[in-house]
Amino acid sequence: MAARREIAEFGMSFLDVICCGFGAIILLLMITKTVQPQIIEASTINLDGKVAKLQEQLFEIRGETTILNRDLNAKHEQLSEYEERIAILRGQLASVKSRHDSLNVQTNSNDIVMEQLAIARQSLSEEMKRLLGSQYKSKNNLIGGIPVDSEYIIFIIDTSGSMFSYAWERMIEELQATLSIYPKVKGIQILNDMGNYMFSRYRGKWIPDTPGRRKVIVDTLRNWNAFSNSSPVEGITQAIKTFHDPGKKISVFVFGDEFTGDSIAQVVDVVSRINGVDDMGNHLVRIHAVGFPVQFIRAPHLQTTGVRFATLMRELTYRNGGTFVGLNDFRP
Repeated sequence: MAARREIAEFGMSFLDVICCGFGAIILLLMITKTVQPQIIEASTINLDGKVAKLQEQLFEIRGETTILNRDLNAKHEQLSEYEERIAILRGQLASVKSRHDSLNVQTNSNDIVMEQLAIARQSLSEEMKRLLGSQYKSKNNLIGGIPVDSEYIIFIIDTSGSMFSYAWERMIEELQATLSIYPKVKGIQILNDMGNYMFSRYRGKWIPDTPGRRKVIVDTLRNWNAFSNSSPVEGITQAIKTFHDPGKKISVFVFGDEFTGDSIAQVVDVVSRINGVDDMGNHLVRIHAVGFPVQFIRAPHLQTTGVRFATLMRELTYRNGGTFVGLNDFRP
């Protein structure tokens, strides 16, 4: 009986332990099931938010991509236009280069012809001396009353508003006509009545005389509108002081329409002092002048500056071996 009681007691204790163990497991399972759904639900909400944000960014990227593609297409079209324009400009450049080369060839040919003419003229002069004798002198070395024996010519041009506005085209024609009576000289220079150079890089130097440079002079002159005080005194004195040379035959041509200085006599005296004469009685430079009657479009009582210019130039040219030409119209 005692042995049976011991076995029964042992069996009850074991069952108690087993039951407690199962109970603990069931309790753990219940705790786990209670917490886990909250974590899953929170994770699901967070992921939905991230997906929505990523979708929004994707839509923005797609929109930007569309805009960039449109801009890129526009740039491609613009690039095509530029390439077409470049092709056209290259064609034009090739055409200009071709014309430039042909002009160079023509210019070189003209220079050769001019050199041959100069040689022929020199030979003719020698032959004329032989035939006519060493004591023969030309009866007339004037063209239109202007001596053309100078080797260097300087133009003093009035660039005032009245000249530039009314007589500029006529002035250019007169300058070209003057150059035409000097087919070849050793040097040219252009100053305005203030003594300012038209080509600053040739300041104090002679511009070489070539057909190309004569064309550049005329082309530049069309738009040359330097400041002027309507008095040629500064230009004349600057030309004489800078370029006079006893070994050179120099002529100064003054183109203008008015004189606004104080005293005509004072100008004449100043020029006479600086433009002296050599042992043969020749002046350092000849002074010629062309007057443009722009002032005559005004009322008679406003024409004084034009009359004073004519008076001054007539006296200056007379005293300095030159000629004054008064035009009857300032229009071409």
